[in-house]
Amino acid sequence: MRGAPGNWHPCRDPHRNTSGASCFKVFGCILKCQGEAGTVKFCVLASGSSGNAALLATENTRILVDAGLSMKELRRRLAAIGEDLIRIDAILITHEHSDHVAGLPVLARNQDVRAAIYLTRLAAPAIDWGETQPARLERFQAGANFQIGDIEVQSFGIPHDAIDPVGFCFAAQGVRIGVVTDLGYIPESVKFHLRRTDLLLLESNHDLDMLKVGPYPWSVKQRVMSRVGHLSNLGMSDYLIEDLDSSTSNLVLGHLSEQNNHPAIVRMIATQALEQRGLTTRLSIAEQRRPTEVFQY
Repeated sequence: MRGAPGNWHPCRDPHRNTSGASCFKVFGCILKCQGEAGTVKFCVLASGSSGNAALLATENTRILVDAGLSMKELRRRLAAIGEDLIRIDAILITHEHSDHVAGLPVLARNQDVRAAIYLTRLAAPAIDWGETQPARLERFQAGANFQIGDIEVQSFGIPHDAIDPVGFCFAAQGVRIGVVTDLGYIPESVKFHLRRTDLLLLESNHDLDMLKVGPYPWSVKQRVMSRVGHLSNLGMSDYLIEDLDSSTSNLVLGHLSEQNNHPAIVRMIATQALEQRGLTTRLSIAEQRRPTEVFQY
């Protein structure tokens, strides 16, 4: 069972059939178990319009996805899950909006933070770095694949009203994790990249009815509802019903609007969609004010 969370492993399953040719597979699996590097961990540190950040970690490599929190708050939330900012190897940026990069210029100037900063060539000039751009910028073309330590990174363009926004899929130790928020809809190209994910962080930003009667000016409502805005609960539900890969063992829904959505509504809609598919995918809701659990594979 690829991507099963927790401590389960096929080599440790007493009910596993080891007869015939499958003995060779089990023997190989046992050797892997004896020498495996450890677990892959993922935690959403914060998700929402006030700041976004997530941590992906193996035994050897730690990646921060977005830096929308202050350095002080990032330190605090990382410490809460047993991690340290100075151990981060790379910071990956999805796009230049402030809720994803608010803490980035300070991190880039701090001498204790050794992480390289990865962002697209078009997004880099859009960030206010201060007097000069930091030396440890690693620019990439949207759609590029690259390696950071023992983690393979796959970037892909997404429809959002930023300069060059991207989502990411990460692969490490046979585990595949997708991160895609801040998109007005899910085009076929994004659906393709999200196939075979073991864990998926997906946007579920707003309830359409709440948005329409909410406090935002009409111009902002039009932007949020547009094809380069944010994914609605309905858009999330349609994706779960029609396209979510059955291999996805954990689904984390994030970037919920505090004004135009509610976690109970999101959970109800997502649960109904998963039940309609007959999927046993575990559902979690990412919050603005505290980290999610640490998912381990």
